[in-house]
Amino acid sequence: MSMVLAMWVAVCVDAWLGEPRGVHPLVLFGRLSALIETHLHADRRIAGVLAWSLAVLPLVCVLWMVQRFLPAWSSWCVSVLVLYLTIGLRSLGEHATPVADALAGDRLDDARRAVGHMVSRDTEALNASQVAAAATESVLENGNDAVFGALFWFVLLGAPGALLYRLANTLDAMWGYRTPRYENFGWAAARIDDVLNFVPARLTAFTYALCGHFDAALRCWRTQAPQWDSPNAGPVMAAGAGALRVSLGGAAPYHGVWEVRPELGEGDLPDAVSIRRALSLVRRGVALWLFVALLLAASMYGGAHA
Repeated sequence: MSMVLAMWVAVCVDAWLGEPRGVHPLVLFGRLSALIETHLHADRRIAGVLAWSLAVLPLVCVLWMVQRFLPAWSSWCVSVLVLYLTIGLRSLGEHATPVADALAGDRLDDARRAVGHMVSRDTEALNASQVAAAATESVLENGNDAVFGALFWFVLLGAPGALLYRLANTLDAMWGYRTPRYENFGWAAARIDDVLNFVPARLTAFTYALCGHFDAALRCWRTQAPQWDSPNAGPVMAAGAGALRVSLGGAAPYHGVWEVRPELGEGDLPDAVSIRRALSLVRRGVALWLFVALLLAASMYGGAHA
């Protein structure tokens, strides 16, 4: 029951405060990781494994040891703090809402600039529908990466699990690219993130189905996700697009080149409303997780005291 209460409190604190003002701890972790990369980078997989281990494992182990020796109430407070720092539900809205507002006001240049903070594609080449698609896809994918994944690992392994997941996800965003520099060095970061996200991504996809158009979500998940390069982003975005009954995916510009991507979802082209509906879908999913966790904890507590 204390773990479920920690989840509720952490989500409420995130909704109240949002991301920490000033320098976010994940930004400091990024700087540490960049320093490690500077000293250990080599075009070998073992170098990437060593760099990943040095960046992530000491921090997770320190957190585990600190909580082990703290009084129960202090350890619980640390759990709330760590989970709050590893989720970004309010941040999703703070990044996506300006895009929706700009599109609704026919301010395409403003929308392009705003979505540029969410995605890595060349936003200046996007039309209004493509900007809406980029923002909607980002909300759906980050619903898993920045919210549900951390909640899953928190339930499974407590605060160390949530920290492990978020740091691994951050390193995947830094090193998990198929470029000459990271093809081998970033292999470990990409593969570890794939493993840690395998179950959460599918739970997220099913959550989107439960909170949206169920049949369409499952149909798109089944038929479209296997065509996507990422084994985890595919189910999440295909199910999310189906749940929203909106058409996503398709060609997108990266570094001056339009890359062909599979189609996702079904229905109308995305617009400002699609972005807001995607945010609402993620929020309903989080509410569902919290209430299910509360019901399961209450059931277990009642059974133990029967």
